[in-house]
Amino acid sequence: MDAVLFLTLGLLAQSLGLSAGVSRLKRPSTLYPWRQPPALGRVRRAWVIPPISVSENHKRLPYPLVQIKSDKQQLGSVLYSIQGPGVDEEPRGVFSIDKFTGKVFLNAMLDREQTDRFRLRAFALDLGGSTLEEPTDLEIVVVDQNDNRPVFRQEVFTGSVLEGAPPGTYVTKAEATDADDPETDNAALRYSILEQGGPQLFSIDEHLGEIRTVQVGLDREVVAVYNLTLQVADMSGDGLTATASAIITLEDINDNAPGFTRDEFSLQATEAIGGLDVGRLEVEDRDLPGSPNWVARFTILEGDPNEQFAVRTDPKTNEGVLTVVKPLDYETRKHYQLTVAVHNEAPLQAATPRAIRGQARVSVRVQDVNEPPVFHENPLRTSVAEGAAPGTSVTTVFARDPDTQQPQRLSYSKDYDPEDWLQVDRDTGRIQTQRVLSPESPFLKDGWYRAIILVQDDASPPSTATGTLSIEILEVNDHAPELTLRSGSLCSKPDQGSGLLLSATDEDLPPHGAPFHFQLSPRVPELAQNWSLSRINVSHARLRLRHQVQEGLHRLSLLLGDSGQPPLQREQPLNVTVCRCDRDGACLPGAAALRAGGAGLSLEALLIVLASGLLLMLLALLVAFLARFRRQPWDKGLLHGLQDDLRDNILNYDEQGGGEEDQDAFDMEQLRHSAELRVRPGRPPLRRDAPSGHVRPQPPRALPTSPADIADFISDGLEAADSDPSVPPYDTALIYDYEGDGSVAGTLSSILSSLGDEDQDYSCLRDWGPRFTRLADLYGPP
Repeated sequence: MDAVLFLTLGLLAQSLGLSAGVSRLKRPSTLYPWRQPPALGRVRRAWVIPPISVSENHKRLPYPLVQIKSDKQQLGSVLYSIQGPGVDEEPRGVFSIDKFTGKVFLNAMLDREQTDRFRLRAFALDLGGSTLEEPTDLEIVVVDQNDNRPVFRQEVFTGSVLEGAPPGTYVTKAEATDADDPETDNAALRYSILEQGGPQLFSIDEHLGEIRTVQVGLDREVVAVYNLTLQVADMSGDGLTATASAIITLEDINDNAPGFTRDEFSLQATEAIGGLDVGRLEVEDRDLPGSPNWVARFTILEGDPNEQFAVRTDPKTNEGVLTVVKPLDYETRKHYQLTVAVHNEAPLQAATPRAIRGQARVSVRVQDVNEPPVFHENPLRTSVAEGAAPGTSVTTVFARDPDTQQPQRLSYSKDYDPEDWLQVDRDTGRIQTQRVLSPESPFLKDGWYRAIILVQDDASPPSTATGTLSIEILEVNDHAPELTLRSGSLCSKPDQGSGLLLSATDEDLPPHGAPFHFQLSPRVPELAQNWSLSRINVSHARLRLRHQVQEGLHRLSLLLGDSGQPPLQREQPLNVTVCRCDRDGACLPGAAALRAGGAGLSLEALLIVLASGLLLMLLALLVAFLARFRRQPWDKGLLHGLQDDLRDNILNYDEQGGGEEDQDAFDMEQLRHSAELRVRPGRPPLRRDAPSGHVRPQPPRALPTSPADIADFISDGLEAADSDPSVPPYDTALIYDYEGDGSVAGTLSSILSSLGDEDQDYSCLRDWGPRFTRLADLYGPP
């Protein structure tokens, strides 16, 4: 673009002697460096306008900046315009252009800190709106002025340094900023200390703002905190300024040794009391309170060989508190002279001088008081045999009075005796029982009885001491051991089975119980020929056969002894059933009962067997009589008035079984043709009334072993017979075979035979007791 620029920036235009209205023909050609000589012909090329500088804060407005001209048209036929920030973009209205002359004006004050340069676009158009020149870039640079003071980053800077720090020790750093152009002196900052309230102990680096110590002599105990006034200035220290504060704290070191406020302290302590504070030892320390450099520690150097005193530190006042840790005795020592030293918790600095009063003398005088008596032994333990008779001596308690310079009389009494079992002699302290202590007493704990004994002097006021008396109740061996089980079974073959395990118990407590001693009774020496006993442990032994003996019940006699002092023995019977056994040594079912009638059968077993047989016979007889009586036409009349008397002895049935007419209760064909009855081997014939013709196997039943079991044995037998499908029903107990024509079997029942009543003798029923007398009257001879 070929154009003519007239630079009209204030001083530059005046210095050059130029004016904005000078004609192009009258101006030197040097003002148009972008134009080419006409002889060479016109060549179109791009060109760049140098940046135009203008100072910020310029107040003479509007201010002409530059004039743009185009050589394409005559003056007045070209329209000029500009665009960009400051014109048609924010901030609007800062720049403007005369559209006919091309002069660019500044219309507002500029702030470099807000915008340091503007980039505009210039246009040249003809009157018809056509472009005459290519758009030209126009850059306006805002020149900085020193219109901003420097600012510290914070109003107060803090730092700390140890007291006594050497020169050059870093403390803290001050920092400031300046909004002016950092490339000019307007932002060239310099730091200084205006005031530090005393000697020049600190310095600041003018370029970096670092604060350091200058010389020795920093003492926290003299000045603990320093307040400095700092300044920062731009223009390398000659421009605008700002101030701030710096607070520097001196950190404490242990450069002062603690010392007592006095050389000697006088205190008093009461005897016989431990843990008592006697007095306080005052100290002083100039170091920082509460710090390890200030906290005092105390040591007793001399005068306390038995370590009866201690000195602790009061954390608030830093005083030493003298305490009696072990009770003092006026009668032993009346005065103590202690030497106490004090030092800090933290070690002193090497160059710190020693304190003038690092040690002090402490005088302690002991005050005499009435001390309580002291038992020679407390608690006192003793023992008494259980069941001790009244008046049995238990023990004697002894006490002494520590007040040897004031002899006093002592008296003894009880304070706690829950069973009121003991009696204490007031003058001598002798203790004895006054009744028998029950072994079931709830105050006996694990065999121990506890009582509290008092002893009192006769001073004014009197002092009392308490003693504990623990009495062990010794166990006495007054019970002999007993067999746990007194019967058992044993295999008849010595080489089979594990023998019979025997055990014993004892009501006495150890050591009067186990281990127990088992042996065969020496009174029966023949027992050792067939039997042997071997010990298993402290409470068990094993009984074995030496050789095979007869099966059945054998009665042995054993001698049992305990381990008490003196030991007790007891002879006890043992019933051993020798049985036939299998290979494992276990008794076969019913094997021992088969031999019960042999040698060694006891009287009890024989009575049980006889009673069982007798009851079975009586039951069968009663059933037979009842069945016969009901067959007589006059039976109802005879028994009608006897129902109340016989209801406990006679079983009444509503249905009479058997006979030729009873074809449902029993299969009569089997009786008529018994020879032709085919029965499967190993299985009994079945009753037709059995469910599904099924046979339920019946387990073998053992004979009763005691009279109490006979009733259960009979009841179980009847129930088993009633439910057994292989036998006739319960209501056909009198039918043994079919009695009629063609029967191959004869009559089996004497009751159902053709013999008359006169053939039977029932007079023997009178001998069975009053319950059978009525039967004898009915069936016996008149």
